[in-house]
Amino acid sequence: MQVSPLAPDRFPDMPEIGGLTFATTAAGVRYAGRDDVMLAILAPGTAVAGVFTRSATRAAPVLDCQQKIGGDANGSAAILVNSGNANAFTGKNGTDAVAALVTAVATETDVPLSRVFTSSTGVIGEPLAHDRITAKLAELHTNQSSTAIGDAAQAIMTTDTFPKGATATIMVDGKLVKIAGIAKGSGMIAPDMATMLVYIFTDALIGQETLQSIVSKLNDKTFNCITVDSDTSTSDTLIAAATGASGVDVSGNQDFEEALHDVMRDLAHQVVRDGEGASKFVTIDVTGAADNTDARKVALSIANSPLVKTAIAGEDANWGRVVMAVGKSGAVADRDRLSIRFGDITVAQNGWRAPDYSEAAASDYMTNSELVIGVDMGIGDGVGTVWTCDLTHGYISINADYRS
Repeated sequence: MQVSPLAPDRFPDMPEIGGLTFATTAAGVRYAGRDDVMLAILAPGTAVAGVFTRSATRAAPVLDCQQKIGGDANGSAAILVNSGNANAFTGKNGTDAVAALVTAVATETDVPLSRVFTSSTGVIGEPLAHDRITAKLAELHTNQSSTAIGDAAQAIMTTDTFPKGATATIMVDGKLVKIAGIAKGSGMIAPDMATMLVYIFTDALIGQETLQSIVSKLNDKTFNCITVDSDTSTSDTLIAAATGASGVDVSGNQDFEEALHDVMRDLAHQVVRDGEGASKFVTIDVTGAADNTDARKVALSIANSPLVKTAIAGEDANWGRVVMAVGKSGAVADRDRLSIRFGDITVAQNGWRAPDYSEAAASDYMTNSELVIGVDMGIGDGVGTVWTCDLTHGYISINADYRS
């Protein structure tokens, strides 16, 4: 598969996080000739937080993780992830598969059952051949390495064209604190949690409740502000784990929160940049809405409009489609106060085409690979930003052939 033209130049150099190791293997869950399972093991006392899809058809692994987050914090922790099969809409088989995997990991690693978290991603509605994974657990346990986070990022990919990683470091009282995260996501991406699989690790010392509060808040500013196709997955999971290995207490530390935000936003942007068939990364900035909720409605309406997205793909400066998307959003709007920008070019102003509008200049702007569409509602102080991509023939091809 061709790598997205919006991909970063390379996977970042990721720091080792104390109290964290990884291993990957090829279990043949769906893909041949590539690693498709990863196991991460975390030190005793690691704080684990998570946010999950709000889908009414949540997968068995999601339901299991939701029950465990915020529970017993004693003992080590483990995260087992497979790609190729979502273990979703699989009834009792799905529940049994999760139980079998959790039990096998706990038996192999001595991690408490209540601290084993599993995730699955891939095709919905097909029973998970969990025995293929359990058969590899001894190997996964033996091969644990503190430097294998890049391999883990590769193993969790499905239709992704590149592995996604982000990192940040801060100094607290003269001591170094590290954050490293990986993600997968390319299609079935819409803001109703994280709409992907995301795993973020830090050696910071922080309580579970505090970490959970921060992650939930930052999720609404990052992963809940991206959309590729308006479809919410059954399997979306974000797990953040703090091993405490640095010995640095970051409770209430604003620098830590900002660094974590940077990592989460970076990963969210990478998912959009790898949107199935994407050729353009698009920022939708809405200002002047009645409130922030309305601003978000407008931004998402624009970002999810097939007509807007295909116009962007065709490099067509058809700002009338933006007007349409604003009008259907459900937000409070006044046609005669509405203004629209493509980058720095004002294309519409006060409910009418801008007096100095240049079709040539707007069309030239649309040839860029990174675009900003700005909308000012002219009503109040509400603001909102959403990140999306264009909709190309590539998206159709990938999804038409997904199970073929």
